[in-house]
Amino acid sequence: MKTRAIILAGGEGARLSALTAKRTKPAVPFAGKYRIIDFALSNCVNSNIFDIMVLAQYRPHSLIEHIGAGAPWDLNRDFTGGVRILTPYKARFDSDWFEGNADAVQQNFSFIKRGSPDLILILSGDHIYTMDYDTMITFHMDQQADLTIATIRVPLEEASRFGVLTVDKKYCVKSFIEKPKNPPSGLINMGVYLFNRELLDRALWEDHLREDSTHDFGKDILPRLVKGKRRVIAFPFTGYWMDVGTILSYWQAHMDMLSPNPPLKLYDRSWVIHTRTEERPPVHIPQNASIFASLISDGCTIQENARIESSVLSPGVIVRSGAVVRESIILTDTIIESGAVIERAILDKHVQVEQNAHVGGGIANPDIQLAVVGKNSIIPSGVIIEPGATIGTDVTASDYPSPVVKSGEILETKRQPYEI
Repeated sequence: MKTRAIILAGGEGARLSALTAKRTKPAVPFAGKYRIIDFALSNCVNSNIFDIMVLAQYRPHSLIEHIGAGAPWDLNRDFTGGVRILTPYKARFDSDWFEGNADAVQQNFSFIKRGSPDLILILSGDHIYTMDYDTMITFHMDQQADLTIATIRVPLEEASRFGVLTVDKKYCVKSFIEKPKNPPSGLINMGVYLFNRELLDRALWEDHLREDSTHDFGKDILPRLVKGKRRVIAFPFTGYWMDVGTILSYWQAHMDMLSPNPPLKLYDRSWVIHTRTEERPPVHIPQNASIFASLISDGCTIQENARIESSVLSPGVIVRSGAVVRESIILTDTIIESGAVIERAILDKHVQVEQNAHVGGGIANPDIQLAVVGKNSIIPSGVIIEPGATIGTDVTASDYPSPVVKSGEILETKRQPYEI
C-alpha cells in the first residue's frame, strides 16, 4: 500500500501570543534545538514514509526556510517522494486563501492524488509526540477501515478542549463531537487521520459543496463520516502527546522534558528527532556557575555565578555573571545581562534583558502565570515584567511608559515592526 502524508502547518496559533507574531505555530522552536513540526516530519521518516506534503498558509517563511529541500530528514528526493511545501495560490477557478484545514486539503487535492496513493495520512504540524505510523497503517488494514483516527485518553475535565469520541469494544467510532461542553468520555482526537484515498476525495468534495460548512475536519468532515455508513475506527495510542497550542501547554511540555524520567525520549537513538541545525561551538560553563535539571543547547555561554534551574536554553543564549534563570524557556541568541532574574518566563529569539531587570516570577505559587517576551525586544535595566504580562515583538526602551509592566498587560512597540 502506498501512503502519502499531509502535514497541516497553516495555523496562526494566536493562543501562543508573541511566539507566533512572526511565524506559524509549527515553526515555533521547541526543546532548544528543534521546531514543533520536526516531530511530525521525524515520525514520518522513522515510520518509512518519505512522501510528504506540507500545507502552509500563515507566515510560512520560517517554516519554508527550516524545511528547505528536506535534507535533515532524508527527504531531498525527486523520484521516490520527498517533501513539498504547498501554499495558497490564486487561479482562475476554485482557489483562494484556505478557509479551514479541510479546505486546504481540498484545494490541493489535485496534487495530493498524483501517483494514486492508496492511503492519505493527515497530520497536525503542531503536536509534540513520537508515534510509529506504520503500526497505525497495519491496524487500519487489519480492521478493514475506511478511516482510522488516532486517539488518546485524557482526564475528563480536559477533554472539552478537543474532539471527543465514543467507541465500542471493537474500536468502532460511535460518536464524534468537537470540543463539547460536557464531554461524554475522555477519549480524544489526536489530529492524526488515515483515510482511504477515494473516501477522502469524496468527503472533501461533498464538504466543499456545503454552504453551511466551516470546512474543518473536526467540526465537519469527521462527524458526518461517523454518522454515515463508513467504517470509522479509533486507533488507541498510549504514549506521550501534547497539543502545544497555548502558552501554558507549550511551557508545560518543556517542563515535562526536564523531569527525572521524561515521558518523551529525545535521546532514543532508535527514534531520532531530526532537525535543521547550524554549526555552533560547544557550551561554555565556568566552574562556579550552577546548572540544575536543564537543557542547554550548542553555542550557549554561561558566565561566572550565573544560575540556571529547570530551564531550556536554545542555541547561542548568553547568561551573564550573577543572572538567574528559573523554570523558563529562552530562545536563540537571547542575552541576559548581569543581575537579571528570569522566572517562569518564555523569551523569544534575540531578546535583550538588561542588568537587574526582573521578568516573571511566582515560582512557589501553584497558580502558574507566565511572562512572555516577543522576538527582538529589549527589557531595560531595572524594569519589572510581572507574571502574566506580555511584551510584544520589537519593543524598545522608549516603548515602556513605566518601570513595571503589570500582570495581564500587553506592551506593544510604537514603531513599525521589522523582520529578522
